[in-house]
Amino acid sequence: MTPTHTSSPARPVRIAAIALAAALFGAGVSGVVATLSATAPSSAPAPAAAAPSPATVALPTPVASYSPVVDKVAPAVVTIRIERRAEATPTDMPAPFREFFGIDPRRQPRERQGGLGSGVVIKNDGLILTNHHVIDKAETIRVDLADGRTFPATLVGADQPSDLALLRIKAADLPTVPFGDSDRVKVGDVVLALGNPLGVGQTVTMGIVSAKGRATGISDGSYEDFLQTDAPINQGNSGGALVNLHGELVGINAQIMSPSGGNIGLGFAIPSSMAKAVSDQLAASGTVRRSMLGVTVQGISPELASSLGLSESHGALISGVEPGSPAAKAGVKQGDVVTAINGAVVNDANTLRNRIAGTAPGTGVTLDVLRDGRKQTLTATLVERESQRADARPASGDDDHSEAGVGMTVAPVTPRIAQELELPRGAEGLVITDVDPSGLAASAGLRPGDLIKTVNGTAVDSVSELRSALRARSDRPALVLVSRQGADAFVALPHAS
Repeated sequence: MTPTHTSSPARPVRIAAIALAAALFGAGVSGVVATLSATAPSSAPAPAAAAPSPATVALPTPVASYSPVVDKVAPAVVTIRIERRAEATPTDMPAPFREFFGIDPRRQPRERQGGLGSGVVIKNDGLILTNHHVIDKAETIRVDLADGRTFPATLVGADQPSDLALLRIKAADLPTVPFGDSDRVKVGDVVLALGNPLGVGQTVTMGIVSAKGRATGISDGSYEDFLQTDAPINQGNSGGALVNLHGELVGINAQIMSPSGGNIGLGFAIPSSMAKAVSDQLAASGTVRRSMLGVTVQGISPELASSLGLSESHGALISGVEPGSPAAKAGVKQGDVVTAINGAVVNDANTLRNRIAGTAPGTGVTLDVLRDGRKQTLTATLVERESQRADARPASGDDDHSEAGVGMTVAPVTPRIAQELELPRGAEGLVITDVDPSGLAASAGLRPGDLIKTVNGTAVDSVSELRSALRARSDRPALVLVSRQGADAFVALPHAS
C-alpha cells in the first residue's frame, strides 16, 4: 500500500560480489608491493622521494550472509489486511430519470475494497506500528503474524502528518524489533527492508542509506524527514521495517518515487526517531501533540542566498511571523535566517519545522538567527500547534499594469481583489494578474494571484514603486516578499538584461 512502488533482486548479490573481488584484489597488490620492498638490494641507489599517495580507505570484510539479522527481525514483521468501502461512484443519469427509475445514490450499495500493507511489532503485548495510509478509512483490520496466526486489530491512534498509525492485537509474548537511533545512521550504512510486497509473502531486500533528511511532498508533507534507501520497496511494503545490521529498527518504510510505478532505487522510510516519538504519544493518548513557533519558513536557494547576501544556502528563512506568537514575542522578524535551534545546526526549513514539532509544548528554545548579516540569539517558549487555516483563492482584477521586463502583469489591491483573495483588511501591495510562462517571473516561481508586498525590504503599492525597487540594485537578484494563499514567502527575482 505504498503510494508509489518494485524491485531488482540481483543487485545486492552483485554489490557483494564486486566488494569481495575488490577486497581480494587489493590484498594481493598490497602483498606484492610489500614483498618487493623487503627484497630490494641494499646496494641499489636510493630512489627519488615519491609524491605522497592519497590515503586509502580500508573497506570492511564483506558479509557472507544477513540471515542472523533476518532470523532476529523477521518474526516481528507482520502483514496487515484491511477492508474499506469503495467511494460512491456518481451516475451520469440526469436527476429526473434517477427519480423515475427509483435510483437514490445515497442508498446504492458500495463495494468493499481490500488493502494490504506491513507492520512492525514494537511491544510484546500486541502493539504494532504501521503507516497511516495503510489503515486509512479501514472498517476492518486483520494482522497476519509471521508464525501463521491471524488476529483482528483495533486502531489505537493515527497521525496523518507523520503517516504513522498504531494498532493493537490481543496477543502476548510476541517477538519485537527494538528501536535503533536513526540520528546516528550514516549515508552508506547497509540496511534491510522487510515486508510483504504485492502480497507474495514476507520478503527481505538489502541496500544502503542513500540520503537523510529527504522530503518528497507525496503524502501530507507536513513533517517529512525521510531516510532514503535503494533497498527495493514495493506496494505492500508500506509500514514494514527498515533495520540496520544490529537488527534495530531505524525506519518505517513508507514511500517510493517512480515515473512508472516500478522500483528504481528511490525508497523512503520514516526515521525511527520520529516513529518512536509519535508511537509513544499514540500509545499514551491516541493523539499527537505538536509545538509551534508561529512562523512561516522556507528553504534558501542559491538565488535567495545571493539576494540575502549569504555565503551559503543553509538555514531556514522566516517569511512570515504570526502576531502574538512565540516567535513574535521572542523578537523573530520576517527575513531572519535561523541557523541553529538549541545549538543544533538547522540545515533547511524542514529541519526547523520537525525540531519545533518534536519539542513538547511549553518548552523554551534558543534560536540562532542571522539578521542583516549579524548573528543574534533569541529565546522563545513554544505553544501547542493549532489547526491549519483554509486555502485562499487566486484572483485577478481590472486596471492591470504590465511589468514586461520580468514577464508579469500586476494591479494595485482593490476591495474586490482583496475579497477574492481573502486578504486581511488593510492589505497593501500589488497583485500579480498574469505571468508570461517564458519570463523571469515564471522561472522565479511567481504565479497569478500572488500579492507582492515588498521588494528588497521596500513596500511597493504602485507599478512605479515596483519598477524603482527592482532597478535599485543590479548586483544581485531582487528579494521579493509575496503572500500566497495566506502565507508569506520570499522569491529571488533575477534582473531583466
